[in-house]
Amino acid sequence: MSGAAETAAGAEETATFADLGLRPELLAALGRLGYEEPTPIQREAVPPMVEGRDLLGQAATGTGKTAAYALPVLQRLPDDRPGGDPLALVLVPTRELCIQVSEALHRYGRDLGARVVPVYGGQPIPRQLRALEAGVDVVVATPGRALDLLQRGSLHLGGIATVVLDEADEMLDMGFAEDLEALLDEVPEQRQTVLFSATMPRRLDSMARRHLRDPLRIQVAREVPVEGEAPRVRQTAFVVARAAKPAALGRVLDVESPTAAIVFCRTRDEVDDLTETLNGRGYRAEALHGGMSQEQRDRVMNRLRSGTAELLVATDVAARGLDVEQLTHVVNYDVPAAAETYVHRIGRVGRAGREGVAITLVEPRAHRMLKTIERVTGAPIHVERVPTVADLRARRLELTRAALRESLLGDDLERFRTVVDSLTDEFDVVEVALAAVKLAHEATTGPDDDEEIPEVTLRPERPRRDGDRGDRGQGRSPRGRSGPGGDTERLFIGAGRSAGVRPGDLVGAIAGETELRGRDVGAIEIAERFSLVEVPAAAAEDVITALRGSTVKGRKVTVRRERPR
Repeated sequence: MSGAAETAAGAEETATFADLGLRPELLAALGRLGYEEPTPIQREAVPPMVEGRDLLGQAATGTGKTAAYALPVLQRLPDDRPGGDPLALVLVPTRELCIQVSEALHRYGRDLGARVVPVYGGQPIPRQLRALEAGVDVVVATPGRALDLLQRGSLHLGGIATVVLDEADEMLDMGFAEDLEALLDEVPEQRQTVLFSATMPRRLDSMARRHLRDPLRIQVAREVPVEGEAPRVRQTAFVVARAAKPAALGRVLDVESPTAAIVFCRTRDEVDDLTETLNGRGYRAEALHGGMSQEQRDRVMNRLRSGTAELLVATDVAARGLDVEQLTHVVNYDVPAAAETYVHRIGRVGRAGREGVAITLVEPRAHRMLKTIERVTGAPIHVERVPTVADLRARRLELTRAALRESLLGDDLERFRTVVDSLTDEFDVVEVALAAVKLAHEATTGPDDDEEIPEVTLRPERPRRDGDRGDRGQGRSPRGRSGPGGDTERLFIGAGRSAGVRPGDLVGAIAGETELRGRDVGAIEIAERFSLVEVPAAAAEDVITALRGSTVKGRKVTVRRERPR
């Protein structure tokens, strides 16, 4: 990208949004929403975007990049907006992010009368067609649905002045490369193109070179804690045997007492089973996975945001793009198969200066992956033992004490004085207080009948000898072979060239239904009637389960491990 201007976040501090040259209507909206000053990515991106520059932004999740492009898009809308065709197109990887971005544009652009329409899979097309026919300024879309509407002749891109690709690396990982190219070929050449991504893989850089003109490059790194200062996300792992995981999760949640938490699981079945278990333990838990309709997913998210639910048990696919402001904890029910997945998960807490907690339940054999994650995140994961019954009792008493202190400081207690006066005629005042605390404690914590959870430890790695390439001497497991990222397995998928299957379809199906990313998928062979796909051995069973419950090229297919030849 020769000639691209380079800039570093934080080069020149800007105190307020007013210094960015935004319209009064946008400043009023930001004031109502309580936004006081722009984040680094907003300081760097808004002025050049308002001027019409192409922009290539690399920023992590939670840095404020939605407003960084949404505000300039709204700023550049003309006052006399003619007709009904869109002037801006925002492409995002998932329907959840599509809804989130659309809601942000609505909030920021309310005083401008901005017409924003989200279009995504899972919502009836007739409703989206009616919204487009009524007139629109900004379309926020997933690539597949945008291309579908374009081919139907319902989405007109001839008037587009700005195109934004948000989380572009995710869109490539999910197999949308061809869709993105097709859409970018349909918008006018004289347009502003903006691309935001958390990472910059080679193929994304190649796409940027083809479609962006002399772009300004902005890179905002994750905040590095000052030496001696605690990180905003506290990362902890608890070692626990698989059979004890449900009880251990309940124990950890009891001790942590999160305001709201997401518990990540690998498969839909695990999500459903764990949700049922947690509700049986008295938690207000909701499931979220790809097998649910959009209406069901919307209801679940409304319950979490309103506080009706406190736990969201989800797969990675279903949780992509979610931003829950009151979220305090992220829990990995299993160690993720990819370090990047862990990074994306914990990025949902610790945002905008708030503190967050990332908890991982680790089986003894997962020691190596935990070390890999530590190297990628650049931060230690503190391995602790599962809280004991004594720990839980102490925590429950602390919560009771805190509740009583709050009541003493704020409540009207005078009406209970007659009860205390009458009892102190017969009992010591301390005994009366102890009885009251006992009743309050039991009313909030329930019966104390917890059993100890067996303590286990991580299995240390066996030291390697010269010539020892892996745990089995030759770098091979019972199935599969050792690859760049560890042991792999080949899966048989019962669809091939005759069904129109392409490598991107298989990568998109795997990345869209499991926690793996596109770069985790290895070699792909497509024959006339079947395909062979290489995946990390640790995730093979999850991929098989997920693909059996979904479709490839619109049809159910056989999925199994490749049989030995």
